[in-house]
Amino acid sequence: MRDALVAAAFRLFLERGYEQTTVDDIVALAGVGRRSFFRYFPSKEDVVFPDHERCLADMTAFLAGGSDDDEPVGRVCDAARLVLRMYAENPTFSVQRYRLTRQVPGLRAYELSVVWRYERALAEYLRRRFAARREGILEADVIAAAVVAAHNNALRSWLRSDGRGEASTAVDHALAYVQSAFGAVPVPPVAERPEDVVVVVARRGAPLWRVVQEIEATLGRG
Repeated sequence: MRDALVAAAFRLFLERGYEQTTVDDIVALAGVGRRSFFRYFPSKEDVVFPDHERCLADMTAFLAGGSDDDEPVGRVCDAARLVLRMYAENPTFSVQRYRLTRQVPGLRAYELSVVWRYERALAEYLRRRFAARREGILEADVIAAAVVAAHNNALRSWLRSDGRGEASTAVDHALAYVQSAFGAVPVPPVAERPEDVVVVVARRGAPLWRVVQEIEATLGRG
């Protein structure tokens, strides 16, 4: 029934326009009552974004299921990919919704509130991971905002292309940029053999050849 209501709503939105479509119109086309509609969707705006609550819950669970060994920036980037997967599951619907939100200011404002909730989920995770850092809260909020901005920049480019191609390619590129800027700096490999350090004590005014001879003799004994 939930899917039937979404399908009916978008059919009417495309035919009549969002503002001209009422909840009564939607339930009439779906063949259900108003009570059934509001059992699934608190408002007409919510039927435009039927999958975000589930995705936000999945993201929160994914972040909570991590371990202290996870690299934090990489973890939140992987969490953002869950949102991409939601959009990529149904490109046609995602493109239709994108076009609709561009036309209706109220839906755009609603969408921004949803995006803010995703950003808060990422920031709260990072705040916990960065709790011991002096600027931990600032770092967490900046990185969360960067992840969301990078993800959305790539996602919108894919939606503007009518969902052609692989959305993951652009999003992976954008998130890799964030990881390169904020992720952990890799530890350089340890040299197989440390370089020799030789300390030589020589009298002031000793000729250079004598100093070199002492160094060579010391290295030879090593």
